[in-house]
This record gives sequence, C-alpha cells and structure tokens, in this order.
Amino acid sequence: MRIAQVSPLWERVPPPGYGGIELVVSHLTDELVRRGHEVTLFASGDSQTLAQLESVAPQALRLDPTVKEPAVYDILQMNRVLEQADDFDIIHFHTGFFALPFAELIKTPVVHTLHNGFTKDNRKLFSQYRHHCYISISDAHRQPDLQLNYVSTVYNGIDPKDYPFYPEPQDPPYFAFLGRMSPEKGPDRAIAIAKQTGWQLKMAGKVDVADREFFEKEVFPQVDGEQIQYLGELTHEQKVKLLGNAKATLFPINWNEPFGLVMIESMCTGTPVIAMNFGSVSEVVADGKTGFVCNSLEEMAASIPAAIELNRQQCHDFVVQYFSVTQMVDNYEAAYTKLLNEQMSRNGHVTPSSVVI
Repeated sequence: MRIAQVSPLWERVPPPGYGGIELVVSHLTDELVRRGHEVTLFASGDSQTLAQLESVAPQALRLDPTVKEPAVYDILQMNRVLEQADDFDIIHFHTGFFALPFAELIKTPVVHTLHNGFTKDNRKLFSQYRHHCYISISDAHRQPDLQLNYVSTVYNGIDPKDYPFYPEPQDPPYFAFLGRMSPEKGPDRAIAIAKQTGWQLKMAGKVDVADREFFEKEVFPQVDGEQIQYLGELTHEQKVKLLGNAKATLFPINWNEPFGLVMIESMCTGTPVIAMNFGSVSEVVADGKTGFVCNSLEEMAASIPAAIELNRQQCHDFVVQYFSVTQMVDNYEAAYTKLLNEQMSRNGHVTPSSVVI
C-alpha cells in the first residue's frame, strides 16, 4: 500500500523524551516500511524515519522559539497533504480534530486515530464530522453519544527491545512517576501517596506552558531533592532506567486517559503499575497480576505491599503478548484493509475478502 502518516508538528518523530503520539507514529511508520509498504511521513523536519519525510517546519514547533503562530504550520502541513493526496491509497491522520475539515476535501480514503481526549468544545466538531472513519486507542475512549464511525480499536504498542527487562529494582527502593506535570496526570497526587507511605518518589516529565502555574504552585514546592525528587524531562534511556529500577510506577490520573503509554513502558521493564481506574486503565493493567487498578488514592496506597511483590517477569511478558509494535501494526493493517474493502464495495467493485498488502 501507499500510505501517508500525518503527525503533529509539536514534537519530532520519534520524540527525544516525552511524546506518546509521536512515539506511536514512529513505530507504526517504520514497521510499515519494513513490511514493504510505501510510506510517507508528514512531520517536523528533524524527525527520524525509514519513510519518505515531508515537512513544512525544520524542527519540532515546541523547540523553535522563532515560531509565534504554530497553527500556520499546521495549515501548511494540511495543504501539503492535500497536494499529494492522490498519490496514496490511504491517508492516516494522528492530528486530532484539526484535520477534519481538510479531510473533507480528500477523495483518497482517510482514517483518524484519536489519541487525545474529548472536550466540551471539540465534541462539537467531531459531532459534525461523525461520518469520518476513526480508530480508538482503547474501548473506554469511545463516546457512544457522538456516534462516530469507528473502524477499529487499536492499542498502542512499543518495541520490547527498547525497554530492557529489570529483574530486580534498585536499592534504596523508590516509586516512579513519569508524565506531563499537569493536573490530570496527578504528580501532586503521587507526592501525596509518597508522603503518606514514606516511600521515596522520583518524578520526571515536561512542563508545558499551560501547566507552568500548576507545577510552580502545587508540585515544585514539595520537591525536597531527597524523598521527593524531580528529574526534569528525560531522554529515552534515562526514562527506561527510571522505570526499570523502580519498585512500582504510580499512575494517579484524574481524567479519562485514552491509553496511557507510560503504563506499558513501565510493565515492559518489569515494574508493576498502581493506577487510578479512569479511562483505559482497566484495559491496560491486568489487575492483581501486572499492577493494581484502584478507585481512590487510599486504595492506591493500600495496594503498595501487594504490588511490590508482583512477578516482574509476568509484567514484561504481558506487554510482549498484548502491546508490542507487532500487534499494533498487525491491527492497523487489518483496519486499513477493512477500510479499503468497504471503499471498493461502496464503489461497486468486486474485491477479495482481503486486499493484497
């Protein structure tokens, strides 16, 4: 197949540190190339990919201080996709609602993976374009009342080779927190659990401009450099070391997380996850086997003794079986095939049960 992958320009592909969408796009794009597809990646110019790279911005917009109106580059990227649309068999957007009106102008089959949450505002736009083809990254992320045209649910995947297995955590023991320093991710809640239980907590993640006030008021004043440590934004290697050496990873979110890549990254290193039961958590964590799915912060704290006794090899094997890049790309190929077969059927063509890929 000739496939276009369209990534947000805010981060490069793959991201140097934190950036779940861009990491997924990188794995998907490169594996599709390895499987013989002709893939074009629309992303920032500093992206690294096996595919042909098309870019309207020389580097990730987040890292370019000269960019004052990032939406301009988003529009330029969409125009670039429109110009080349007829060259592809399928166009796969990872850019959320922004792509919807542009996709209306494209005759080539289009599919959108919905990586981000639904809001009061963006629901109005998705409702208007409910007829587009969508892929959810968890069943919990679907919004039945919107009646979107879902093609499939495809869980995010990682390459286990990128997350070495840690059979034993580091001594002295600690808990890990990895994610944006934002209210919905709950770094302040992770601190509360650490202080309640007496455990050391090592936190890492970026601070977006929108979250700066929250971080400075609710998180940073509690960082003492000893029990509560903030390590900043880490490289991939540093991130893996942080997760793999931890007794457990705390995931105290307070919003409906569409997927939560940190959970599978942690479990792949062998580290169990203690998480709040929002969004996709119950689909990603095997409760009592690879972590605990909890309904309160008190329950998270109470589950600690059992969590640190869980089998770390089982945590790793669970990710390999259900959340690998291989599984993810198999499911995306199946979704593409389904979409193209439906398109051929609507056009009156007779087609085999499976498109040759």
